Amino acid sequence: MSFYTCGPNEALVLSGCCLSKPRLVPGGRVFKLPWIQKLQRISLNIMTLSIESPRIYTKQGVPISVTGIAQVKIESQDSTALHRACQQFLGLSETEIKHVILETLEGHQRAIMGTMTVEEIYQDRQKFSEAVFEVSSRDLVNMGVTVVSFTLQSISDEVGYLKALGEKRTAEVQRDARIGEAEAARDSGIKAAMAQQAERAVHFQNQIEVAKSKRDFMLKKAEFDREVETQKAVAALATDLQTAKTQQKIRNEEVGVRLIERQKQIQVMEQEIVRRERELEAQVKQPAKAEKYRLETLAEAEKNRLILEAEADAEAVRARGEAEAFAINAKAQADAEAMQKKAQAWEQYKDAAIVDMVLSTLPRVAAEIAAPLNNVDKITLVAGPNGEIGASKLTGEVLNIMNTLPEMVKNLTGVDLAQVVRSTRV
Repeated sequence: MSFYTCGPNEALVLSGCCLSKPRLVPGGRVFKLPWIQKLQRISLNIMTLSIESPRIYTKQGVPISVTGIAQVKIESQDSTALHRACQQFLGLSETEIKHVILETLEGHQRAIMGTMTVEEIYQDRQKFSEAVFEVSSRDLVNMGVTVVSFTLQSISDEVGYLKALGEKRTAEVQRDARIGEAEAARDSGIKAAMAQQAERAVHFQNQIEVAKSKRDFMLKKAEFDREVETQKAVAALATDLQTAKTQQKIRNEEVGVRLIERQKQIQVMEQEIVRRERELEAQVKQPAKAEKYRLETLAEAEKNRLILEAEADAEAVRARGEAEAFAINAKAQADAEAMQKKAQAWEQYKDAAIVDMVLSTLPRVAAEIAAPLNNVDKITLVAGPNGEIGASKLTGEVLNIMNTLPEMVKNLTGVDLAQVVRSTRV
């Protein structure tokens, strides 16, 4: 039995008797039975491949040549992938392995170039490299190979397309340079103008500050002058005030003297009033009080006399009242008896009594009707050609009024005087 080892950059593949499938040992050791087992080695080193694709037509139909650099190696971390790599490459030299992988990568690179424009490949190399890397990795992993990296190394063409792009870009850069120079000149002019404006602003600001300083000076000076004038005015006012106080004090003294004189005069007047009151008391009030007492005494006596007389008169009036009341009562009783008898008579004679009362009243009615004629000084009677003239006309008017009395009595009492008279005759 032999013992073999390998470094981390290669793998041992043991196959033969006593093994159902090959034993893969990456970077390790293994025992080998002589004559009945076979031991092989496979490299795990990174292989650098230069992938050249000359005159490949892009999506626009422009032929270009591209050179890419790929870093590949046998997968050793995954036993399944390592097993597939052993199936594909075991027994081949490194050159042969590179050739197989190179053909695969070149085919994918050509395919990606046909789907992109020159500008995309030239300007976005990262996108091209990622596309080739993703597509080739899916195929190479089935071979047990891992693509570590892929980079687009160079791109060229034989028709001058890239040169034209460069010239275009150069023109754009030159244009941008001229624009930048113009913008720089413009910015310079703007900055110069801004600097001049700032300078003028600073100048004006200085003038403003000077004016402010002058204004502050004048304000302070005016304030100081006002304070000086105020102090002068205060001093003058204090002098005037002191003078006024002195004068006021003098006037107060004068008023005090006058007040004392007035008080003395009042005292004299009060004494005079007291004297006059005493004199009045002696000459007027005492006699008036005596006269008042006399009059009050006389008035009281007169009042008592009148009261006694009033009581006597009241007694007499009460006696007369009682007599008059008795007479009135007696008369009322007599009138009541007369009215009762009259009522009985009316009840007995009925309409005849009414007629009698009416007939007895007619003369008074006629007298009342003719009474206004007594106050007439002159009467002028006017009649027509056939009318009566004279006193007969006037008396006729009175009789006409009297003739209407039966009808009026009938309307008032309901008694027909003519009917009553006719019934009485029968």
